[in-house]
Amino acid sequence: MAPLTIQGMRLAADFPSTTRDDWRALALGVLRRSGVDADPEAALATDTYDGVRLAPLYDAGDLPELRGPRPAHRGWDVRQRHAVPDNEAVLADLENGVTSLWLALAPRDLERTLRGVHLDLAPVVLEAGERTAEAAAVLLSLGAGVRGNLGAGLGDHAVALARRCAAEHEGLRAIVVDGLPYHDAGGADVQELGCTLAVGVAHLRALTAAGLSVEQALGQLEFRYAATADQFATIAKLRAARLLWARVAEVCGGAGEQVQHAVTSSAMMTARDPHVNLLRTTLACFAAGVGGADAVTVQPFDAALGAPDGLARRLARNTQALLLEEAGVGQVADPAGGSWYVERLTAELAERAWSWFQEIEAVGGILAASGLVSARIAATRARREDDIAHRRLPITGVSEFPNPGERPVRRPAGGRVERYARPYEELRDLADAQPERPAVFLATIGPVAAHTARAAFAANLFHAGGLRTLTSGPGTDPEAIASAFAASGAAVACLCSSDQLYAEHATPVAQALRRAGARKVWLAGKGTHEGVDARLYAGCDALEVLRTTFDDLGVAR
Repeated sequence: MAPLTIQGMRLAADFPSTTRDDWRALALGVLRRSGVDADPEAALATDTYDGVRLAPLYDAGDLPELRGPRPAHRGWDVRQRHAVPDNEAVLADLENGVTSLWLALAPRDLERTLRGVHLDLAPVVLEAGERTAEAAAVLLSLGAGVRGNLGAGLGDHAVALARRCAAEHEGLRAIVVDGLPYHDAGGADVQELGCTLAVGVAHLRALTAAGLSVEQALGQLEFRYAATADQFATIAKLRAARLLWARVAEVCGGAGEQVQHAVTSSAMMTARDPHVNLLRTTLACFAAGVGGADAVTVQPFDAALGAPDGLARRLARNTQALLLEEAGVGQVADPAGGSWYVERLTAELAERAWSWFQEIEAVGGILAASGLVSARIAATRARREDDIAHRRLPITGVSEFPNPGERPVRRPAGGRVERYARPYEELRDLADAQPERPAVFLATIGPVAAHTARAAFAANLFHAGGLRTLTSGPGTDPEAIASAFAASGAAVACLCSSDQLYAEHATPVAQALRRAGARKVWLAGKGTHEGVDARLYAGCDALEVLRTTFDDLGVAR
């Protein structure tokens, strides 16, 4: 059979070989046309909050010498969280794809919530904090063959519960090493990894000191990590966690894979435009599965609003069902294995997390290092907040492309997570609370083609704080623009046009707006013109612009 051809070209023909230097030459040509004359790999690289350098290109030379253990399983446990005692909701989950339960309930609510649940088939993970021992007693009283995890942490009767589980309950673990508090407080991936490593080691010391063997102690731990919409970071974090814990087990003289429970990040969730959370959690769930998590919890899209409703729970479990059953994500073990980028990122996260773990150990372990940990996480949180304020870290539906006509949903919400969207959402709430939504007037100078780009940019920024925008329409007559401003009832204006038209019209328009009563005149762009008070541009501090505008509009914050 003759080879397939199209217009004489063989489809199986070899592609011309290229090298890294070839790529550098091509990339440099593009950069120079943009006015940048620098090494392409340095110019196009970015750094994570952990200081890991993400290169624009990876090849086989980037593969680390040491590669971590691969997850042997395929698929994962679909774990749904319930923080409200609702037996009907629990049974609906188990009948429609959920395979284990995570219950953040008071001990008194456990029995009625689990009525009708076959505890030998559906594992249960508890989250009861200081009441862990009481909750564990209730769960263990419900019948033999209970599986899951009692959810103990450091100091939560962990040793006594672990000894009982090791001796009497083969399918039950006692301890959860929880990385979510570090992530939710604003920590980065390396900080979460290093802290959980230190907590895990603290548990091992306590358990072995109480008489458990290393193997028994290792068998009592399950690790919980946050999964974010940054899919490659999440994949690499879970793979790095497995590598790190394997090293700890080896040093202790034990063996065995780390049991991982991945939870879609609370910090990334938004209360505004909450349906976008469906996309965030889908990405995070995919990454958790690819990264080899043993169990995955997808938070309902409305989790930031309070207790989720039935539709939100259904969409959360069906997200996992789709990825497992339709997309087949769980049919390949460690699909990211061998990826130059993922393998390198895994190794760098592991190396930095081990160094961070050593810092914690050097001051006496995780309990003694609480001040160090808090300070380090606070510094990371501050850097992220600055990126969010300047929209270098965009939040879709909140800081970028907000829906100004959205009607917010109000529900009682418990707990305090440092959600990335919160500063913008607080301004949106403030705008909603006014008798009439505050407005900013956009003085659109010149024809539509000249002002559209900057008018859209300015409107998007002001809408992120819940402010309305009104436009003057095309034109260059300062008095006509000022009359439209006066008729609008606004007190703040923003000039929007091209640099060329600003040169001729910005000053007279700004002065006319001043005479018409404008308290503040902004300009979309970076030029300096008489009568203009301040500028907004890509990379400006958007939160400061919005807060200043609320002050100029006389809205108390």
